[in-house]
Amino acid sequence: MRALRTGRPRATWRDRLAPLVLFAIIIGGWYFVSLVVLDRDRRFLLPSPDSVVRVAFLDGHNLAQLLRALWLSASVALIGLGVSIVLGMAVAIAMSQARWVEKSVYPYAVILQTIPTLAMVPLIGFWFDYGFLSRVIVCVLIALFPVISSTLFGLKSIDQGMLDLFRLHRIPRWRRLVSLQLPATFAGFQVSAGLSAVGAVVGDFFFKQGKPGIGVLIDLYRARLLSQQLFGAVILASLLGVVVFTFFGWLSRLVTGRWYGAETP
Repeated sequence: MRALRTGRPRATWRDRLAPLVLFAIIIGGWYFVSLVVLDRDRRFLLPSPDSVVRVAFLDGHNLAQLLRALWLSASVALIGLGVSIVLGMAVAIAMSQARWVEKSVYPYAVILQTIPTLAMVPLIGFWFDYGFLSRVIVCVLIALFPVISSTLFGLKSIDQGMLDLFRLHRIPRWRRLVSLQLPATFAGFQVSAGLSAVGAVVGDFFFKQGKPGIGVLIDLYRARLLSQQLFGAVILASLLGVVVFTFFGWLSRLVTGRWYGAETP
């Protein structure tokens, strides 16, 4: 009888090669549209990849400007994400421990999620000025509900047999929460991590006082038709979300270990 495998399946060379092939196809299509489909006088709408790299990233002045803006946006995203995780986990833990708390709080958490963030941005600016704090608040509003919902789902999705085993050994509730239930909630932080990066960029479009973030540069480059710099700013904003998302994926695997979420064929 074949032994059951535990842990995540190892990536094969095909798994690693497939994203590279798709990336090459995307770059090839980009070159084709830029150099063949578009007329010369309209190529500013979609500059070729090499011109974007040359102007946005190889020019020292442009690169320094982009990196300063990226650092500000990354700071906003990480602080907003940290606040969202602390608040979201506290609310979700309270909801999981008392049903009346869940019945009282969860409807308002849903309402918070359904309010369009863009509609709240002017009010946030009026109340908290248009600087760094307002950008952080936008990130919190966007990322808070996924933390609450994923944490609550993780706390309630623990196998009943495991809970009974902990109760049988008279393990205290706080230790059961820390050792068994909380590790199941880390996977949902990836969604909030990506949303916090989006919130940092969205906040920049409206809160333009102080040092410019990556969203401010995107709007500035758009207004001045600096397409190479615009594409460079968009690429860096996307990489910010990817890096934060990947980091929390790694953190989730580190905290939960290979046993959690492992597939058994």
